[in-house]
Amino acid sequence: MSDMTLLGLCGSLRAASVNRKLMLAAAQRFGPATFVDGDLNLPLYNGDVEDQGIPEAVQRLSDQIRMADAVIVLTPEYNKGISGVLKNALDWVSRTKPGPWPGKPVAVMSAAAGRAGGERAQLMLRACLSPFRPRLLTNEFHLGAAADQFDADGNLTSERYDTSLTVVMQALRDEVDLLRAHAGQS
Repeated sequence: MSDMTLLGLCGSLRAASVNRKLMLAAAQRFGPATFVDGDLNLPLYNGDVEDQGIPEAVQRLSDQIRMADAVIVLTPEYNKGISGVLKNALDWVSRTKPGPWPGKPVAVMSAAAGRAGGERAQLMLRACLSPFRPRLLTNEFHLGAAADQFDADGNLTSERYDTSLTVVMQALRDEVDLLRAHAGQS
């Protein structure tokens, strides 16, 4: 058993969403690790609520990001952008101190109905994450025609997508290993 923790953040709250299926498939390809499914079902960001204190669910999510060795963030594409659920979670977590993102290995991916597989949403997600200074992988994974890419058990049916997803998750694991090796030399 690995001592790594992988956190998944899915920008869709639907239990059977293609992004949730992709998140679980990605977690399997990461290899031995404790997988944590982050809960993004948070209250809408409101400065008046923040003035009363960071909600417990937001602090828990921030702590999960901080404690994870790596994070995968998945976004559907809604109206050429990321979901409100995901943007709200990023906004809330940005209000926690200290910020959990700096130096954190992060892979972003998207699944969508269109042929581009959520490419525009993924570009927006990268832009939203960049101020937090994570170690964003340059590897991209866009799952097009996503509803047709999974069997009844949630397994990817395309060997091409399966291979590409494995490459991205191996790159994320390699990034964690690199950081650990560097920390051991310090």
